[in-house]
Amino acid sequence: MPPLHLRLLLPVIALGLGLAFGFVQPLGLLFAVLLIGWLLFAEPYLPHWLWWSLGLLAGIALAAHLLPGFLPVELWPPRQISADAQPYALRLSWDKLLLGLTLMAWWLGQPSRSQPLGKPLWLVMSLTLLLVPLLALLLGVVSWQAKLPQDLWLWLAVNLGVAVLAEELLFRAWLQTQLVKTLGVWPGLLLTSVLFGAAHIPFSPLFALVAGLAGLGYGLVFHYSGRLSLAIALHGAVNLLHLLLLSYPLREV
Repeated sequence: MPPLHLRLLLPVIALGLGLAFGFVQPLGLLFAVLLIGWLLFAEPYLPHWLWWSLGLLAGIALAAHLLPGFLPVELWPPRQISADAQPYALRLSWDKLLLGLTLMAWWLGQPSRSQPLGKPLWLVMSLTLLLVPLLALLLGVVSWQAKLPQDLWLWLAVNLGVAVLAEELLFRAWLQTQLVKTLGVWPGLLLTSVLFGAAHIPFSPLFALVAGLAGLGYGLVFHYSGRLSLAIALHGAVNLLHLLLLSYPLREV
């Protein structure tokens, strides 16, 4: 595993850039430094439950943009991507970026959990790619809207490098790993997928059901492969199918 001083560069460089360009304000700097210190340095000195629980709460607060001091960057203004959906604006969220990179610095310091890749794993990935869009169509949260949006590369970079990275590290690496250890495999997997779905309720309660199914697929892939990279790849692929083939972000009712 990379030494701590190299892993530390991930959030520190992003934090420096955010400060230099004015997207991270003094209060955001304080929260970011506290997060980095807590996740990467505090564990040996605290009860594990306290360190883990407060780390989870801090992660949720940053992922949900609940903490002040971070200004999002609008990369493209609201534009109509699908005829039946609201205009969508692409934004880079510095709080979620810093969360993902700090968790990545922590994750790279963990022992490898990689396991042999068997046929059931590829079956789960295939079923997730098939059933998640199908459920979204059946529930009516999206419709068939095949398209090739402008600036697709920019959307891919932000979605995969910020949103998907932070969500998989928070829900799979941080939350699921602990819940499986505490509750057992299936209770831990199911509870993580329910919580992942619940995090999407602000978008739509029906969409939360779709996200919960997707989260179960990501969780199974992560648990049985030990590779977070596969969960990230699957999550990114599901999101890409959503953008290219279905209403984006969601069908307007």
